[in-house]
Amino acid sequence: MPIKVQNALPAKEILENENIFVMDENRAMHQDIRPLKVCILNLMPVKQDTELQLLRALSNTPLHVEVTFMKMNSHISLNTPIQHLNRFYNTFDELKNKKYDGMIITGAPVEQMPFEEVDYWNELCEILEWAKTHVFSSFFICWASQAALHYYYGIDKYLLKHKLTGVYRHHTNQRKMRRKILRGFDYQFYAPHSRYTTVLKEDVASNSNLDILAESDDAGVYLVASKDGSQFFVTGHPEYDPDTLDKEYKRDKEKPDVTAELPKNYYLDDDPSQEIQVKWRSHAYLLFSNWLNYYVYQETPYDLSDLHERKK
Repeated sequence: MPIKVQNALPAKEILENENIFVMDENRAMHQDIRPLKVCILNLMPVKQDTELQLLRALSNTPLHVEVTFMKMNSHISLNTPIQHLNRFYNTFDELKNKKYDGMIITGAPVEQMPFEEVDYWNELCEILEWAKTHVFSSFFICWASQAALHYYYGIDKYLLKHKLTGVYRHHTNQRKMRRKILRGFDYQFYAPHSRYTTVLKEDVASNSNLDILAESDDAGVYLVASKDGSQFFVTGHPEYDPDTLDKEYKRDKEKPDVTAELPKNYYLDDDPSQEIQVKWRSHAYLLFSNWLNYYVYQETPYDLSDLHERKK
């Protein structure tokens, strides 16, 4: 089934060229089904890249998904044309009276700043509070996972000595394999990370409302879930394209005030002149499809006004 997007979204043509079924607004009006409504708060700098990455991930199910993009009203994006934002994004004020089956909040390049110093922190807190009653299940990526863990559970983040970048081996928590988000997972899998901060396992484990579902010996906690399935926290970037870490590494090398960390386990023989080793895509697609299927589609009420009647 298709992903529904606005008619002229640039990502639409790219996805169609990849044989991904994308439905525009005109055709969607004639569909006699209720699509899953997913809101994406896109905090990444180059928003078009993240749009493509997430739409690809959400397309790998038989479910009809209608996507709405949200932007921060309290922050001016310098890396995305204002025309694009004005045409394809809505502010929180424009969306706060609506309800959604699911919401995704992306990472953001602000990990090294205290949460309270981020210029849109107060607005983000308002959105996180709103999500309790207006979103059935939320999916937080990288910095957003740290921000949400901090807001909802008081869990702090800690600065790493060096940027954590690369593709790392993870393992699932064998005692939690009955959680539906892990269905079909191998006991070991790979996922990309790109961040300067981390959360501590003991801080997450000490909260009885949270389950640690997957982690890495090198990258730490990876997948955390609330007990009721209303929140999923992913500390890495499963949505990344094969060349995203390569672009980040080359960008960092051009900055005189940044030490460019070579992404680990990413290039063949850890040599940036060699080919990229893509090890995470099957896991990433399974992660997003399990979330959509088991925690959004199968659990959300048909009438979104009944969101408070969450199943455990």
